[in-house]
Amino acid sequence: MKKWAIMNLTHGGNIIMKRLSISLVTLVLAASLVGCNKTTETTTSSKMKPGTYTASAAGMNDDVTVEVEVTENEIKSVKVTSHAETPGIGGELVDKDGKVVTTGGVAPVQLIPEEIVKHQSLSVDSVTGATITTGAIKTAVKDAIKQAGGDPDAFKKEVTYEDRKDVEADVVVVGGGGAGLASAVELLQNGKNVAIIEKAGEIGGDTLVCGAIYNAPDPALQQHAEMSDAVKTTIEKALAETPINDQHAALIAEVQAQWDAYKAAGRTDLFDSKEWYALQTWINGDKVANLDLVKALCYNAFGGYEWIESMGMTFQDKISQGAGSLWQRTHTSTMKMGTGFISVYADMLEKYGDKVTLLTEATATKLVLDNNKVTAVKALDNHTGKEITVTGKDGVVLATGGFGANAKMVQEYNTTGKWPDLSKIGTTNRFSASQGDGITMAKDAGASLTDMEQLQLLYLGNLVDGQISKFPARTVNGTDQIIFINKEGKRFVREDGRRDQICGGVLKQTDKMFYILESGDGAGYKDIKDPSWRSGDGFTFEYLEKNGFIVYADTLEELAKKLDMDPATLQATVDEFNKSVESGSDEFGRTLYSTKLENGPWVVTPRQACVHHTMGGVTIDAEARVLNEKGEPIKGLYAAGEITGGIHGANRLGGNAVVDTVVFGKLSADTLLADTK
Repeated sequence: MKKWAIMNLTHGGNIIMKRLSISLVTLVLAASLVGCNKTTETTTSSKMKPGTYTASAAGMNDDVTVEVEVTENEIKSVKVTSHAETPGIGGELVDKDGKVVTTGGVAPVQLIPEEIVKHQSLSVDSVTGATITTGAIKTAVKDAIKQAGGDPDAFKKEVTYEDRKDVEADVVVVGGGGAGLASAVELLQNGKNVAIIEKAGEIGGDTLVCGAIYNAPDPALQQHAEMSDAVKTTIEKALAETPINDQHAALIAEVQAQWDAYKAAGRTDLFDSKEWYALQTWINGDKVANLDLVKALCYNAFGGYEWIESMGMTFQDKISQGAGSLWQRTHTSTMKMGTGFISVYADMLEKYGDKVTLLTEATATKLVLDNNKVTAVKALDNHTGKEITVTGKDGVVLATGGFGANAKMVQEYNTTGKWPDLSKIGTTNRFSASQGDGITMAKDAGASLTDMEQLQLLYLGNLVDGQISKFPARTVNGTDQIIFINKEGKRFVREDGRRDQICGGVLKQTDKMFYILESGDGAGYKDIKDPSWRSGDGFTFEYLEKNGFIVYADTLEELAKKLDMDPATLQATVDEFNKSVESGSDEFGRTLYSTKLENGPWVVTPRQACVHHTMGGVTIDAEARVLNEKGEPIKGLYAAGEITGGIHGANRLGGNAVVDTVVFGKLSADTLLADTK
């Protein structure tokens, strides 16, 4: 077996969050973290009727059910027998082959029962980022003890944890989300020893709960997509713009030459290129972003796609236009949410296990400089609160994510006037992953910040907790086959438009919400009444309907009545849209059409606009070096992912966030390797 140096500690005072992370990483083969725990003895006893008892408690997504076997004075076993917790957070992370992945994190539904039995205590720490799941398990076990005639208070022994030692490695990666893991894997593949600091109980970050879409020009797949006249207007408009600088002019000239060659060849497949991708990304970020960073993102996107595919990542064999991506260059994972990306990275950590020190349940607090070079990171053990030092002789990569879940920070930088007061707006981010702590650390070490005022909302948050979960029947990547309607049954925005424009429209609607409407028509439809049907994140249609995440009816009139809408108004909205499908244009400027909405079943998914992505952050150069206020690189410090600013401008295109994690995660490692040769 490979020698792991994984340490696994839990935050005793977690804030209950809308979305919490899940697993405690196993990082010890020589001695598992659990094996290092100490239990304070107690003299309290509890007489129970021996047997096996079943109990349930509300988890993050649904009830968590446990089976508890007890003797007169002991909890003999605890097993979670059913749950709907999010894979990789409260529930088990599985790979594409269905194997449970524990490298980088043991799910609370596995870990907490083992801990309770080991220590005969319900006082074991919660898993950081998975407090709700942890609490559900404990509550259910208490119920089972009561059923056995016992006293749950007899199982409140204090559980303590041993102190962790300082760690030394070639490179320290702060943050175990997509960008941090991409950087770590590239470093490992090039022979470096890596220490990864992750404050949650497992790796994954916000990448774990993303829409799992990845943009990249792909001629092989795009040849199957036809270039409509409506779509052609998008590129013609961009090429007709007056350049604002020489870089802009040069990029327009490159794309114009490509476009002219495309037309001269008489092609009808979808036009695309890395230059057009870059131009479109920059323009739709309102030309705020650093164009050199945009080029680095877009020019390396397909290479990053091939790189992660080479490690086992799988995508659907068709191209689409993801929500807010603005072009049909979106690749969609074959797995739920971001579990495909994270399970692939976890497999790579397992492969290079003897070179990895994974420190979960550890919160980085400070960068250490020696002779103006970043050489180490201070971190607090989430269990004990004690400080450890993690040294990286070659440097440090910051990949701690953005600050979308930090309401105070969002309000501080919400200064552009684009958005109203956001203090009561939810977030799609995991609270444990998007607090902006890495940005603060970098600033304290002398880093400059870029575009901090650029905040993105996303219109796909569910109404319960704001998360991008409980997906509609077709999911949101079939943009050409859905429409958005308000509570009055009317369309109000172009569905294939920019995210900020859609969100701005949503915030003006009654109750600041809307419905995604789809029918039983079009390619890719699967019968929702099929018992095997599952949403994109794994829920049954029955569950989604029962809990109000979707509403459906066999006829449009019946649906309107269920939604308290005027049936005639809703019918008129659908009829008008179907005319637009025939003509290829509508009053809102939509360009992507493929399907008339004519046949049931009709399904609506209520959604709201939530804080989603923070485009501002640490200033980097085009090779991911962190820059100070003078524009000079800070020696030994690199950054990747949402912690950085300057890449997306004032509006991030849907599908570009995962590209950002892969491209700049890998690039930060490559630059560090080059700088230390």
